[in-house]
Amino acid sequence: MYSWLVYLHVLATLTFLFAHGVTSIVAWRLRGVPAPATARAWLELYAAGRYFALFYGSLLVLLLSGVVAGFMGRWWDEGWIWLSLALLVGIIIGMYVLGTNHYSKLRRALGMPWFDGRRAHSPEPPAPAAEIESLLAKSPALALTIIGFGGIALILWLMMFKPF
Repeated sequence: MYSWLVYLHVLATLTFLFAHGVTSIVAWRLRGVPAPATARAWLELYAAGRYFALFYGSLLVLLLSGVVAGFMGRWWDEGWIWLSLALLVGIIIGMYVLGTNHYSKLRRALGMPWFDGRRAHSPEPPAPAAEIESLLAKSPALALTIIGFGGIALILWLMMFKPF
């Protein structure tokens, strides 16, 4: 049973990363996009409702299967599992704060629905082109990639090698 749970955990992680690939592609593609209409189209791709269900659903399965596997494998007295969990929470918070802040400003400037924390706002008139270009040039894509990929790579190392 434990092996099946670890399999589910890895499968949920792959599904989460697959779903998250959409946001990564959008973040990198938006860097220096010349036309506001193109930026809007890329952001609409990211905002599809089914995407969020797959993204957050797989994250939930990833967390639950990892916690249960931790109990089944009696890993909770090991430091690597606690550090892995702390890293995952840190990655989620870091990427949420960095990404949400920037892309909400960009959505607002483009005249799209935007979010202030968890509250949704209706579209406003688009900002001047210079403001939009400035936001597009300040893309946090590199920082998000380093946080996300680097953090997941470190968690994978901890899970495979269990150094402490």
